[in-house]
Amino acid sequence: MNEETSSPAEQEPPRASSPALAPPIVASPAKRIQALTGDPDFMTSLARGLAVIQAFQERKRHLTIAQVSHRTEIPRAAVRRCLHTLIKLGYATTDGRTYSLLPKVLTLGHAYLSSTPLAVSAQPYLDRISDQLHEAANMATLEGDDILYIARSATVERLISVDLSVGGRLPAYCTSMGRILLAALDDASLHEYLDRADLKPRTSRTLHDHDSLFACIQQVREQGWCVVDQELEQGLRSIAVPIYDASGQVLAALNVSTHVGRVSRGELEQRFLPILLASSRDLCHQLFG
Repeated sequence: MNEETSSPAEQEPPRASSPALAPPIVASPAKRIQALTGDPDFMTSLARGLAVIQAFQERKRHLTIAQVSHRTEIPRAAVRRCLHTLIKLGYATTDGRTYSLLPKVLTLGHAYLSSTPLAVSAQPYLDRISDQLHEAANMATLEGDDILYIARSATVERLISVDLSVGGRLPAYCTSMGRILLAALDDASLHEYLDRADLKPRTSRTLHDHDSLFACIQQVREQGWCVVDQELEQGLRSIAVPIYDASGQVLAALNVSTHVGRVSRGELEQRFLPILLASSRDLCHQLFG
């Protein structure tokens, strides 16, 4: 949809007709931005613009100014200016009441994906894993309290309801890749994460209290791999391993997800795990020698 000549981005929609406010994001962007405003080189306006972009999600593709402000805790006047700027630059559009992002936003992520050797180098390995196991293979890094998908090889043969694309996010605490990445934190950082994160039971199996998760992640740290069995979604089972950098630090996580009706937990550990570990080792060798 094209921008209207009356510049609707300059006018805030009437509050009475706005949809219900979206839930606020834990540790709001506004608070993180405020903590950095003492840095004379820090650009608050740029940080706010990026926070506004990140307020849009798969289930919240159309937002009002009030909703964006609520999600980010950025003042409405600043949100309005950010959205107006994004519209002028071709990154967003409006129907006069709600706002949504345009495909041009993808160029921001493409700049990273096309320039980082990890995502580019990982794709053939993910494709090979998917071909061997006939399941989706994924790679993610830790971004805030979530995992961020940076590479993926899906398969049309096996469909599950959790079908994230590159750039998608999931909570770290209840995903196999998330626990691999959390296991790479030191104990103090892990405790801080568990105290801060919004630990909700996604299914009846989800570990969602501090002590249980800390013990589980400690075990993941010791064994070097992780299985999550129907904690993110009923019927979804996954196994993940770490990807290391040249210094031996965990750089990313690699996983395969499947359905409980197709693959048992024993098969994950006996057949899937060796393939994942070998792929991780080979990818690390290719990247760092």
